[in-house]
Amino acid sequence: MKTPIHQGTALITGASSGIGAIYADRLARAGYDLILVARRADLLRSLAQDLTTRTGRSVETLTADLTRADDLARVESVLRTDASITLLVNNAGVGATAPLLQSDVAEMDRMIALNVSVPMRLAYAAAPAFVARGSGTIINIASIVALQPELLNGVYGGSKAFVLALSQSLQHELADKGVRVQAVLPGATATGFWNVAGLPIENLPQEMVMSAEDMVDAALAGLAMGETVTIPALPDIADWNALETARNALRPGLSRTSPAARYRVARAA
Repeated sequence: MKTPIHQGTALITGASSGIGAIYADRLARAGYDLILVARRADLLRSLAQDLTTRTGRSVETLTADLTRADDLARVESVLRTDASITLLVNNAGVGATAPLLQSDVAEMDRMIALNVSVPMRLAYAAAPAFVARGSGTIINIASIVALQPELLNGVYGGSKAFVLALSQSLQHELADKGVRVQAVLPGATATGFWNVAGLPIENLPQEMVMSAEDMVDAALAGLAMGETVTIPALPDIADWNALETARNALRPGLSRTSPAARYRVARAA
């Protein structure tokens, strides 16, 4: 079998299962060494041993609860100082399906910490090092609820809208510095996410559920194609392009000296 060209090291958060574990498998097979980050040390060790045996890649593990400041700081330090890292996969996150009136605000606060603060801080740790080296890739796992916040819990939708907006801003800022940024917007994906979020996946229409393997393979194909936003289930990329064209067309009218005529605001004398 042909040995893949060494691609550097990929650091993946939420790597012990689900989407993160599939990214680990695919990236190791593509020639990346790995740094796997998650809370469960036992699962990380088992996954690392399996990946090393199957792919021959170097796989390090970093046990961390990213909602803890000291654990998050350790991961940030690795991103700042390990010059072998060429790819960051911001995958760690948690979801919720209950509406506002049935939600625990402390759990919502924890969701914001993990889904918003963590990818922001890790991107801020990785990006300067990537810019200094003139290359690097950041993959941020968002969700289709970034575009359709009515579908699930509003805080979850808001957190993923942040991930999308952060990604688009970083794309704009870093594109000419050799750094690629991709936002991935999965739909319903067959992982343990749904049980944790309070809606077992068996309760979803099966025609809308994608396997984690297919989701990650599509996302990596989108990255290879140069997509900055990848929606694995969207049949026609022209639909996304039309949305972006309409969004950008709003720009000239979003900030002006006078209110729009429809508000009939009388100017002060």
